[in-house]
Amino acid sequence: MAKGKYEQWLTPDSLLQIEAWARDGFTDEQIAKNMGISYSTLRVWRDKYSALSAALKKGKEIVDIQTENALLKRALGYTTEDIKETYDADGNLTTRVITRKSVPPDVTACIIWLKNRRPDKWGDKATDKAENEQHQSIVFEIVAASAVQNNEKE
Repeated sequence: MAKGKYEQWLTPDSLLQIEAWARDGFTDEQIAKNMGISYSTLRVWRDKYSALSAALKKGKEIVDIQTENALLKRALGYTTEDIKETYDADGNLTTRVITRKSVPPDVTACIIWLKNRRPDKWGDKATDKAENEQHQSIVFEIVAASAVQNNEKE
């Protein structure tokens, strides 16, 4: 079978390979290159063959979930353990030291999480709206002061 034919890529093993590439963070363009086809062909096949679309989606979902979990863990802070073991010449455990380390919450991770999960409260648009209201208030005060000065001159 010629390289790049869609039938070749709809077998269970090939779909698993496509899913793995997606899970490893490859872009659709990179996946198409690995398949020996153009990106436009991959888009057509993805729209036409649900198994191919599902493999791409499934691979990306796994990484997205892992990344979300890592971001949340970093945003909230966590505790980690380092275990150091010492063995004697016979291979017997002589000492075991467990060191617990607390990693504090990361402000940047908190901001990213909140901006994406609660954009109504934490998104840039909320900030822009508050700044707009403040700007409008200042403009109104300037216009009002100017009007008062003009009335005093008359």
